[in-house]
Amino acid sequence: MSIFKDLFASGAVKPGKPMETSDATFDNDILKSELPVLLDFWSPTCMPCQVMGGLLREVGPEYAGRVNIFKLNVAQNMQAATAFRIRSIPTLMFINNGKIVDQVVGLIPIDTLRQKLDKLAPLSVAKES
Repeated sequence: MSIFKDLFASGAVKPGKPMETSDATFDNDILKSELPVLLDFWSPTCMPCQVMGGLLREVGPEYAGRVNIFKLNVAQNMQAATAFRIRSIPTLMFINNGKIVDQVVGLIPIDTLRQKLDKLAPLSVAKES
C-alpha cells in the first residue's frame, strides 16, 4: 500500500501536469504567468472534458517549463467563466502575456492540441530573449 501512496499521493505537482486554478488565484496563475498558459475550462460532469483532461495529462510533460497548463472548474468558479463568456465546455484558451492568442471549443485530436501548444510554446522563448 505504501508504494501506491508514494506514487500517487505525494502531493507534489509533477512537471507538466495540469494544475487547478480558481477565481481567487486566476490573476496570478493565468494573467500574470511568466510562461504562456493553456487554460482548460471544464466540469467534472462533462464527458468530453474528461477526455480532454486525459489528453492534457498526456501531452503536459512534453511542454513542462515552456507552457503552464491550468484547469478551471466552471461549476465552482463562475466568475472567470462568466468574464470569458464561456458558453460550452470544454473550452481551451491559449494565453500569452495575459492576452488570449487562440481558443478552441470542444474536444480536439491530440495532434491538433500539440500543434497549438507548439505554436504557443515558442512565445515563451521569445519573451525571455
